[in-house]
Amino acid sequence: MILHPRWHRHSLHCVLPPYLLRSIAQNGSSAQRAAALRTSAVDNTFRSLRFVSNPLGQRSPGRVIAGMMAESQCYRSIYDVEGQETFPGKLVRSEGQGATGDAAVDEAYDGLGATYDLLWEVYGRNSIDDSGLRLNAHVHYGRNYDNAFWDGQRMVFGDGDGELFNRFTIAIDVIGHELSHGMTEDEGPLVYFRQAGALNESMSDVFGSLVKQRALNQTADKADWLIGAGLLASSIQGQALRSMKSPGTAYDDPVLGKDPQPGHMRDFVRTWEDNGGVHINSGIPNRAFFLVATQLGGYAWEKAGHIWYEALRDTRLRPDCGFARFARITLMAASRLYGEGGAEDTAVRDAWNQVGVPVTREKVAVSFTPPQGVQASKPSTRRPQA
Repeated sequence: MILHPRWHRHSLHCVLPPYLLRSIAQNGSSAQRAAALRTSAVDNTFRSLRFVSNPLGQRSPGRVIAGMMAESQCYRSIYDVEGQETFPGKLVRSEGQGATGDAAVDEAYDGLGATYDLLWEVYGRNSIDDSGLRLNAHVHYGRNYDNAFWDGQRMVFGDGDGELFNRFTIAIDVIGHELSHGMTEDEGPLVYFRQAGALNESMSDVFGSLVKQRALNQTADKADWLIGAGLLASSIQGQALRSMKSPGTAYDDPVLGKDPQPGHMRDFVRTWEDNGGVHINSGIPNRAFFLVATQLGGYAWEKAGHIWYEALRDTRLRPDCGFARFARITLMAASRLYGEGGAEDTAVRDAWNQVGVPVTREKVAVSFTPPQGVQASKPSTRRPQA
């Protein structure tokens, strides 16, 4: 059995990949280049600080066993950094308080709540750590800061530069994406490098998209399957940061360049940039999930989402897991949840085959024991309203 090392820490998780910032620095105006370079400098600083503050080998405190919890309560706190780069900033909205009229504040509050509700009401998970972690967001970070990130403790959102990017709270799936990094990190596996890192990024795109689809009450066939729709400014030739339906088609712009994501293993990108292409090659498992969800139909957070959530919590998901092993784990999760040879089993197998990852069960033969607290059906208890 592979035990997940709960003290493992990943890199800083930013929604805007480094190759986009590099493209802006090469092709943008002087003001755009300055904003991109400043954003890159801030991101690199936080990566270094994160490594120093939690070195390898330092264990995190134990958590409450999820199965012992009868109720769950969301606790959100939104801070206004007021254009500065220091935390925490001014507390402007707490759990249960009404809208402030500040779009970034209210979007962050709603996005945190929508993510929490998906995890609790659909998967029975009490916040991103399954122990009721309080959700803190800090908005209006820095000047013309073109990014949003999860640093292991908090969500941070820039306002964008207004020319290339709008405020980073505008897309609810971006909020769900970044918080989902916390969930993946809490489960322990998927180091942020090469195929494992691409799976890490894909997990966040999957659950970020599910947050948006559930908030909009969309079935899989009605969803746009875009990540970050609305984030690109009106002058940009593009519609989002990524497309799970058609990787490589999200944007094609003189300043941003062309979306480099592949949707099939024949186009897999081998690079040292971006931690071995974690934001690039995530297009392959992204499309696999899209194919599963649309083939099964209905709400994607139900059957397809449960399969991916079970796979994330499977003890055979190694820190250096590649696409082929993850595909096998999703296939076994589908069989365990819904029966071998059923529509779900077939959908998973077909989806991975369509993206160039043939899948079998042969190399993962260990008996599956579901992690404590996982529920295969929606719990009846809804989150109490404050």
